[in-house]
Amino acid sequence: MDFELKTLSLPRICAEKCDALIVLVPDGMAAGSDAISKLAALAIASGDFETKPGKLLGAYRSQGIAATRLLLVGAGDASVKSVKAAVSTAMAALKGSPARRVLIGLSALPQLKPETVRCAVLACDHACYSYDATKSKPAGQKLARVMIAVPALATSRAGFEEGVGLARGVALAREWANRPANHATPTLLGLAAKELGKLPNIKVEVLGPKEVDKLGMGSFAAVARGSEEPLRFIVLHYSGAPRTQAPVVLIGKGITFDTGGISIKPAAEMDEMKFDMGGAASVLGSFRALASLQPAINVVGLIPACENMPDGRAIKPGDVVTSMSGQTIEILNTDAEGRLVLCDALTYAERFKPRAVVDIATLTGACVIALGAVRSGLFSSDDALAQALSAAGDSSLDLCWRMPLDDEYAEGLKTNFADVANVAGRAGGSITAAKFLQRFAGKFPWAHLDIAGTAWKGGPAKGATGRPVPLLVEFLLGQVLPAGPVARKRTVKKA
Repeated sequence: MDFELKTLSLPRICAEKCDALIVLVPDGMAAGSDAISKLAALAIASGDFETKPGKLLGAYRSQGIAATRLLLVGAGDASVKSVKAAVSTAMAALKGSPARRVLIGLSALPQLKPETVRCAVLACDHACYSYDATKSKPAGQKLARVMIAVPALATSRAGFEEGVGLARGVALAREWANRPANHATPTLLGLAAKELGKLPNIKVEVLGPKEVDKLGMGSFAAVARGSEEPLRFIVLHYSGAPRTQAPVVLIGKGITFDTGGISIKPAAEMDEMKFDMGGAASVLGSFRALASLQPAINVVGLIPACENMPDGRAIKPGDVVTSMSGQTIEILNTDAEGRLVLCDALTYAERFKPRAVVDIATLTGACVIALGAVRSGLFSSDDALAQALSAAGDSSLDLCWRMPLDDEYAEGLKTNFADVANVAGRAGGSITAAKFLQRFAGKFPWAHLDIAGTAWKGGPAKGATGRPVPLLVEFLLGQVLPAGPVARKRTVKKA
């Protein structure tokens, strides 16, 4: 789907030919003599329409309006959150219609900000996404072009370009997370990463079992032992700044299917364990966005990818493995495998002397119990880094919530038979998982995002959300020098 940004006042929007016209109507919309303003005022006065976010009024071939279909949609206080709700509702109403060219009019919104335009683009693309990769007769995307109408280009172009780049990244993350495990193996993830390597300023290296063994990643390799699918360790480099600038490292958990191993999961909803590589998908999506936006920053992406299967060679409860750091780990539960692959990736990250490291993982059901599907869990050993990530989540509407990391939570990880155990019981499960990871992240500012509740939806709306790509990209755009690892200044080159 193609996006276009254009300067159009409400009267000019009335004359624009398209299959569907969506006009956002804020509270207290200024009176006007154009057909749209008159229709909105009349509908509000009669009680047939209200400006509450997401409220809709549709019309067909309205007098004085060139568009075939018209949707007036309430935008409330015109905040980013209200605009997101408005655009999402309107695009959902058009889904399944024959409309191919759509115009979204933001010209009536007061004091239009770049982040509002960005949000409108992303909400539109998100609502139009459909999964077709493994269907015999793909539905295809009827909608081909979306024009975003704004009162002035100068104040909207940066937000528009960010929105388009971010939309590409979120769509890629959703696509790979949605694919069944037999269509998203570690090998195929490696090939997807290599495709990104064809884009500007991105280089990719994919390591196999021999290279991983040579590195001493005994914890990661142990998880992969029970699968016929060979593991892959994917290393991505985005180089947008001088080599002397230390990178930010993103680490994405890439368990392409998680049976739980010998500690096998219940059968119900086990199919959703294809989403257990949501962290890996978010790293791929973030790099896709970086390739479009070309910010002046260096970023490294690490993806330890494998399956967790209950084969005769699989690790067993009570086994002890040696991590890349040299620390030994007693595996008390093979279904706590994500931290076993992440810990070796955290040690590998040391070689880049990073400014900051953020790992992203569908790590614990306990985080779902704690925060549900609204906010991702945020754990960090660095207050400034935690503040920057939290602010990025608020700004992008991809929310997170900081959780504690008190040393007392690590008590349950003690064992008589190794340096550390991989689980510490049910109480505070998401925190003890983070405490395990913290042992391997002592040489750099570190944060952990537990996205088990936010990376996908179940039930009738089953599918990947693309989170936390918006949070990560917003955070990265705020890392552009000349400040430290929590700078908020951004410098985005044109794609």
